[in-house]
Amino acid sequence: MKQREDHIERIAALGYTEAEARFLYLVATHSGYFTLRQFNAFAGVCRQKHCMSFAQKLLKQGHAHVRDYLGKGSVFHLFSRLIYGPMEKDNLQNRRRHSFDYIRTRLVLMDFLLENPGHDFLETESDKIRLFSESLAVPKDFLPRKLYRGIAGGGPTVRYFVDKFPLFLAPPVSGLSPVVTFGFIDPGSGSMRRFALHLAAYQGLFRNLKSFRLLYIARRASAFHRAKDRFHRSVREPLESDEILRYFGIRRKWERHEYVVPVTADFEFLNEARRRFQGERFESLYQGWFAGRIAEQDLRLEFSQTPPERTVLFDTYLVRNGHSPLDEKRRHGVKGARQR
Repeated sequence: MKQREDHIERIAALGYTEAEARFLYLVATHSGYFTLRQFNAFAGVCRQKHCMSFAQKLLKQGHAHVRDYLGKGSVFHLFSRLIYGPMEKDNLQNRRRHSFDYIRTRLVLMDFLLENPGHDFLETESDKIRLFSESLAVPKDFLPRKLYRGIAGGGPTVRYFVDKFPLFLAPPVSGLSPVVTFGFIDPGSGSMRRFALHLAAYQGLFRNLKSFRLLYIARRASAFHRAKDRFHRSVREPLESDEILRYFGIRRKWERHEYVVPVTADFEFLNEARRRFQGERFESLYQGWFAGRIAEQDLRLEFSQTPPERTVLFDTYLVRNGHSPLDEKRRHGVKGARQR
């Protein structure tokens, strides 16, 4: 795992040891949240005195907040501009306060990073844009993005890869060439909705890659089978002509208000198809077909061509250290609290 040495030196200049500075760099870049157990795993420090000294240093200098969860453990939020500023990451959302599920997600992410120090994770939005738009020639319009409203007098801002999930190059198995590996972090909510939305956001990018792997990361294996099924249905299924025609037909009926009695299967397919077949190309084909300029046989010909050879992989990763103080919080029925 690569780290910028000049940034490490700037953090250490605030009074931290080299190991502490490297850990804070990792937290600030990827997570914003951590536990002392995670610091201990990173630094290899077994003495409680050293961990507590690190915690007291953070709190005394006002670089982090800490909250105890039902006496089961403490979660630290690294928020100070004195840490993020010298790293040129002062605008990261990691500095802000977040929801319960967000914090759970970040803690799982930290465990994954600590268990996989050999990967060179892409750290910044610019790094990721450069990989896809420059190295892999993917048009920027196909990258996952989110529009943020500007402050008074300013225009909106487009940000890419806002989930900040792990992204790295690695061989899927030993002996094979590295492929782009997208990580998805399951916070343990038990729902597939977040994963479905994530796949929809990345659909355009997936279609522009010849090979990639999605790695589903969780503390428990209970959702792995459902996640694999969702991935295969949403991503791996080919864009067959019959699916396109069904989508166009259902969409036309919906727009013409021809449904007298709701058809659940049609509406579910329509919602899924809107996400899968988004983009200027599909919209142009639909408008041409709707206006009668494009015949069904032309659509079948369009999508009957042999698709480019692709390698699309799905793997799961079970985080070895499956305990988090926030798991205890959920178990006791406390929901949705925010860091104060």
